[in-house]
Amino acid sequence: MTRLIVAAGGGGDAVAAAVLDAALYGGGAPAVVLTYAWDRLLIDPVPGPRGPANFSGLRPLTRSVRTVPAEATAIAPAGSTLPRLAAELPQTFALIDPHHGAEGMVRQLEELVQYLEPDSVDLLDVGGDILARGDEPTLRSPLADALTLAACCELNFPVRLLVAGPGLDGELPADVLRDRLGPAVLTLAAEHVHQVSSVLEWHPSEATAMLAATARGARGLCEVRDTGAPVPLTDEGPVVYEGDLDEALDRNRLARAILATENLHQVEQRSREICGFSEIDEERDQARRLGGQPHQRLDAEAVLRQLDAFESEARGRGITYATFRRLTEALGLSGDQRLDLRALLLSARPERYRAPLWHLPPGA
Repeated sequence: MTRLIVAAGGGGDAVAAAVLDAALYGGGAPAVVLTYAWDRLLIDPVPGPRGPANFSGLRPLTRSVRTVPAEATAIAPAGSTLPRLAAELPQTFALIDPHHGAEGMVRQLEELVQYLEPDSVDLLDVGGDILARGDEPTLRSPLADALTLAACCELNFPVRLLVAGPGLDGELPADVLRDRLGPAVLTLAAEHVHQVSSVLEWHPSEATAMLAATARGARGLCEVRDTGAPVPLTDEGPVVYEGDLDEALDRNRLARAILATENLHQVEQRSREICGFSEIDEERDQARRLGGQPHQRLDAEAVLRQLDAFESEARGRGITYATFRRLTEALGLSGDQRLDLRALLLSARPERYRAPLWHLPPGA
């Protein structure tokens, strides 16, 4: 049995695709996961997604599709989590190249379907922003999902749309998504996410971290990102739902507008017109502000004092969990200090770690 899973937004969706592959299908050859190399500025200091020219050591699979093996490397200054994912997970990771627009991605999908002759093709999104209209004020990263949605809808092969953990990406609340979701396909449990436990020790994805945490039983309110958006961790968190692909396209104005795009510049322009912004523009602005700041060693005592103050304020807001990205940014640290901060906190206060989140128990 051959399976193809398209990770709608790349990053954490690729990790979740590995979870889904084992949980839904089990046994047999691991799936091919088609995914962006787009790890945002926490990992990759270069704005936007990476293409094949940004890697060495890729392997050809079809005329326009390359796989990312463990020995591949991102060419500096670019960075990517995909080679390490390939080293730690059994799935084959194939690279989406969005630089030729939706039409180029359709070609990639067509070639893969012809080459693999898969029994199934799933399009997976963690959080559910793929079900957006495009004008929601909380929407932050519509471009990648809209592109994969547009390409999958043009593929002459059945594609099943799956949404895991509605609301967990901190963009569209679960209450908004509920009427846009179809039947539940699976509720993830601790055993389903066990295989990615080591990955989530270093991978920066917040949504997939919360997906894994809810599968392990975490419930409460989790702060994410630089804005400190509160995300509820509920019984819906570990549920995977099916969505209607055609309805999603009809609703998603950006996806419809980019169906005939031939390059990423056209996609960005449509995003600016429809959503009011391009998330790649925002990455460009952030990269300019960071300006290649040198890596600095943590002052452990100062960091722990700052953490105490943050936790006290967060509890006052009803927060019970935080992602390590949120802690990094709330404490005024740079993205390349995230793993140093994590190591410090796990050493100093290991009882607070509820993998892969930081726990803020009440009254601590």
